[in-house]
Amino acid sequence: MTLIKSISGIRGTIGGEAGEGLTPVDIVKFTTAYGIWLSRTSESRKIIIGRDARISGEMVRQLVSGTLLAMGYDVIDLGLSTTPTVEMAVPDYKAAGGIILTASHNPKQWNALKLLNAKGEFISGADGTELLRIAEEEKPAYVGVEKMGVYEVVDGYIEKHIDKIMALPMVDLEAIKARKFKIVVDAVNSTGGIAVPALLRRLGVETIHEIFCTPDGKFPHNPEPLPEHLGAISGEVKFQKADLGIVVDPDVDRLAIVSEDGSMFGEEYTLVAVADYVLSQTPGATVSNLSSSRALRDITEKHGGVYSSSAVGEVNVVEKMKEVNAIIGGEGNGGIILPELHYGRDALVGIALFLSHLARFGKMCSYLRETYPDYYIAKKKIQLEGDMDLDGILDNIAKKYAAQPQITIDGLKIEFDQEWVHLRRSNTEPIIRIYAESQGESTANTLADKLISDIKELLNGQR
Repeated sequence: MTLIKSISGIRGTIGGEAGEGLTPVDIVKFTTAYGIWLSRTSESRKIIIGRDARISGEMVRQLVSGTLLAMGYDVIDLGLSTTPTVEMAVPDYKAAGGIILTASHNPKQWNALKLLNAKGEFISGADGTELLRIAEEEKPAYVGVEKMGVYEVVDGYIEKHIDKIMALPMVDLEAIKARKFKIVVDAVNSTGGIAVPALLRRLGVETIHEIFCTPDGKFPHNPEPLPEHLGAISGEVKFQKADLGIVVDPDVDRLAIVSEDGSMFGEEYTLVAVADYVLSQTPGATVSNLSSSRALRDITEKHGGVYSSSAVGEVNVVEKMKEVNAIIGGEGNGGIILPELHYGRDALVGIALFLSHLARFGKMCSYLRETYPDYYIAKKKIQLEGDMDLDGILDNIAKKYAAQPQITIDGLKIEFDQEWVHLRRSNTEPIIRIYAESQGESTANTLADKLISDIKELLNGQR
């Protein structure tokens, strides 16, 4: 069993002993700490909650809502929802914060508490550290029956989210309608099965083929929208002679596109394509994290803008975007952040902007992909063991490649002309991630494998 406390929230596998998995005891413990922390940061007594469709969601919802009521908070429950929908609802309701019950791309055994501040943004690293201190060191007190909070279910908030997307000037409804797109949707049997078809219908898409869109939490494949997990939609796009396929993860903050020939547009290139469209309308700055493709930098500079990178993690990307006043940003995992709408990764706004771009482009999806710089990222990992000295390993790797430019704000990124490799501890899993990018697949894999070999050599030396 696994329990991970990080910048991405409280995440773990369901079951097992308290403190070793995401058990009822742990859910109550960290929800209580969050409630205490909120009481010191906001005068509001409202908290928004929403969840994806995973099997454990209802159990987690009952524990979270009951705990918050016992602390005197009014709970507004959006029910089956999406991460960006909850993020937008928090400021709309002038709530103290929000909790999204989702483990995002993790398999069905996992769930998590994603914690938001009063702006509807993920809490900062410093705030997260304080929350964990409260959980471990402070003795909670709950209210009496006269001061218990009120529980309210609010239906239809996804439609309000869609209303705001439709109001964006950059969403070209007429162009999308005119293209008469045929689209296949894979929502991995979670809440994207509610949200994505509803958005497409509002955008005037009449032919929608739904696969895995029943929100019952029975994920038909690994829910991370990577090419190796998307064979079914690739085949369906070709079978239906569709213009493209749309894939979202369980909480609908990551977007992947499948081209009309069944090929992967590339998760990294979702943000690149949307940024290209946004920058063509309003030139400005962009941001992505250190593990994202340099293609965004190339596109930004083509439009006369300035590109910046941040540490991995949505909260870090958002912080950097605010610092440089970026007009578009996100992460290379298919996460798109449009500040004009809100500061959070949002697959729904990504879909609306991508379709606007493709409609105006006037050609097939695969042709659009060919207009972008062709980079390949090798994504690999090493399982962490309890006795690993990761900091010592990274220090030694840095010394070995001291002649190369390096960035150390999040693990270690080493640059080799137009190639790079990034080594870092995952925020969501007990692994070291090794990302390497080059203009060729074999070169990227060779670069990643070389660093893995270097790490294993150091590990053997530690034993």
